[in-house]
Amino acid sequence: MKILLIQGANMEYLGFRQPELYGSTTAAELDETLRQEANLAKIDLDIFYTNLEGEAISAIFRAKREHVDGLLMKPAGFLYAGYALRDCLKAVQLPYIELHMTNIDARGMHSVMASEASGMITGLGIESYRLGLLAIQRMLHKTKS
Repeated sequence: MKILLIQGANMEYLGFRQPELYGSTTAAELDETLRQEANLAKIDLDIFYTNLEGEAISAIFRAKREHVDGLLMKPAGFLYAGYALRDCLKAVQLPYIELHMTNIDARGMHSVMASEASGMITGLGIESYRLGLLAIQRMLHKTKS
């Protein structure tokens, strides 16, 4: 099973940027945790960081061509105006789970990509990623059986 995790704008600075909201776990620490969990679950996990929406779009189209099974994404700064990203998600129709470390509803935010998500996990800090990995694995197993 191949999964792509896209970390959107500003996520490379995780652990340093607004730790009162996002905690002190760094991007490198989160990546290591997720790779270990993916390895145990026999998931081939590719983690891609970008601050540019166009790069995220290219990564998704590439994932579709390379037969990636599912997509996890923390859109971060793309949350507000990622309409091109939303259209990409609509076109490729990959199983997609959107992740947010904070409760975006409580913060008065709305994701323009949410309409294309198979599901969303919000407000659970870095646990949102671990649950997202588990959720997409279960979702994909269910569709294959």
